[in-house]
Amino acid sequence: MVATNTSPAAAPPDVAGPRAGHPSRRGLSSQARGTLALLVTVSIWAAFALSARALSASTLLPADAALLRFGVPLVALAPALWRRRRRIAAVRPGAAVKIICGAGVPFFLAAMHGGALTSAAFVGSIVPGMVPLFVSALMVARGHRAPRGTQAAGLALIAVGVIALVWRYVVPVDTGVLAGAGTLLVASGLWALYTVGLRDVDLDPVGSIGLLCLPSFAVIGLLVLTGMLPTGLAHAAVGDIALFLVVQGLGVGLCAGLLYAYAIRRLGAERSAVVGSLSPVAVVLLAIPLLDESPTLAVLIGVPLITAGVVLANRRSPVRPHPRPEVPADA
Repeated sequence: MVATNTSPAAAPPDVAGPRAGHPSRRGLSSQARGTLALLVTVSIWAAFALSARALSASTLLPADAALLRFGVPLVALAPALWRRRRRIAAVRPGAAVKIICGAGVPFFLAAMHGGALTSAAFVGSIVPGMVPLFVSALMVARGHRAPRGTQAAGLALIAVGVIALVWRYVVPVDTGVLAGAGTLLVASGLWALYTVGLRDVDLDPVGSIGLLCLPSFAVIGLLVLTGMLPTGLAHAAVGDIALFLVVQGLGVGLCAGLLYAYAIRRLGAERSAVVGSLSPVAVVLLAIPLLDESPTLAVLIGVPLITAGVVLANRRSPVRPHPRPEVPADA
């Protein structure tokens, strides 16, 4: 329980004010820290989009990348997760399903498959770029007010940007790219479910990672052991393993998971979705030297539209975030 006595003598340090000799307590505000966490997450998500595309040319298979993605955080956070085991087990089933499906095996395989069929620009634009639209739809379904004004205009721009990306593959029809784009839309919808689900659980960021990675690693491990998903991890190149271990395991699985969950609690689900406004641009720019991808006219039109749409969609009165759950003393 959080203490309700707010007198200066009994208030927590953040409420009572900075202590002498600790200038760091005069630092960034809560919203500024949340925004900084999102900016770092942008860089990590850009790396995720690039790795989704690079996977098709590596010696690793999707199951191998998934094992690294969900296994590394479990190893790194094992002691902390054990201390949080009761809190994780107490999460309501509905909220747990949102997180496990939204960012777990279904999302991961959809993003990897969609990236293999399209390009890094598609992954970096569609997956994070469509999240604000899907989050708004989920919020309306939960009884929140429908988007209006600039927010509605922004969501419309996002949709137009996605159409601009895929239009050249409609006439003539390119079934492979269209199937990949559709799969990426599914991945984006799942991530929006995860974004909303994070607000429904009484867990700190470390506990949220455990709730996501424990069942996800168990599922992917079972699929590999039963032969339903092939694996080439034993014969993969050391460089490929190291790359995906850093990007997927440490970057996306550990760092982005902690930072994104932190930002959700500081800024709320809708405002956190603005991370997609920078991610597409970063991916397009990085894909040029790293993957030798040249941006097409459709990308040059679609990505700015999606970026502008996400920025406009975020221009609304701030949504009060849920209070940060108390972190146990043994964390």
